[in-house]
Amino acid sequence: MSILVYTESEQGTFKKAAFEAASYAKAVADQLGTTVTAITINANDTTPLGNYGVDKVLNVKNTALDNFNANAYAQTIKQAAESENAQVVVLSSSANSKYLAPLLAVGLNAGYVSNVIAAPINISPFTVKRNAFTNKAFELTQINTEVKILGVSSNAFGLIENTGSATTEDFSPSIPELGVTVESVDKATDKVTIADAEIVVSGGRGLKGPENWGMIEELADVLGAATACSKPVSDLGWRPHGEHVGQTGKPVASNLYIAIGISGAIQHLAGVSASKVKVVINTDAEAPFFKAADYGVVGDAFQVVPELIEKLKAFKAQQ
Repeated sequence: MSILVYTESEQGTFKKAAFEAASYAKAVADQLGTTVTAITINANDTTPLGNYGVDKVLNVKNTALDNFNANAYAQTIKQAAESENAQVVVLSSSANSKYLAPLLAVGLNAGYVSNVIAAPINISPFTVKRNAFTNKAFELTQINTEVKILGVSSNAFGLIENTGSATTEDFSPSIPELGVTVESVDKATDKVTIADAEIVVSGGRGLKGPENWGMIEELADVLGAATACSKPVSDLGWRPHGEHVGQTGKPVASNLYIAIGISGAIQHLAGVSASKVKVVINTDAEAPFFKAADYGVVGDAFQVVPELIEKLKAFKAQQ
């Protein structure tokens, strides 16, 4: 019996979430006294996985899986779990993993728990701690099925390096009929993605127009952050819908979330509540975001942000 972890990659390179999932799988394996096997799909180099506790890698190379397909990926992971007699399968909390997880749970007749934030509290009965009620509460969930699937909440467990190396084996699953043909995929390659970002800089209608987004991008560049926006901003066409964060957009679980000119509608606050530190810059001292933020600046973003950028640049120059 081993722990199986699905380690996501994009264009052949592992995402940060893959290493966090591997770190979590190692912690579970230590509790159960077993080993960690990773399943990778079209990854270029599997060596880094050994640094996060993986003992063996099942490496899938199949051009039919170049583009994500939930059913095909679920079937691939299912076959790997059955091959390894895995009793616990660990996934990240990416959009793709959340999409395929229910399909995988049905295929393995397994219980699935999402938003897990800590190693199992108890092994018998198997009990884990998870975020609930849009991260406003914690929940202890008991899993009674023989096979258990755990989705690790982003930036909750962290990266834990281990000294070791992983052996790699080719794995050739039976790929089902995809049913979908992808003609093209356009992706930005020079920016930090919201899903992988440690820091997110987000703007709202307080910026008054898309022509003022330069300072958001400059602040993000200085911090090595991803850029995001509120729903009204994407609805107005100021920014791409892919940057819309919140309960109705992309959830954010960054270590630092900076909201500039965002009043803080309840849907937006619910979607970013998992962020560890929240900072708001707004002229309205009564804006709802101030009640949810860890730090707040009441002031004009057009004055505050440029000064913040200059201070950060000066600080980095001294390092």
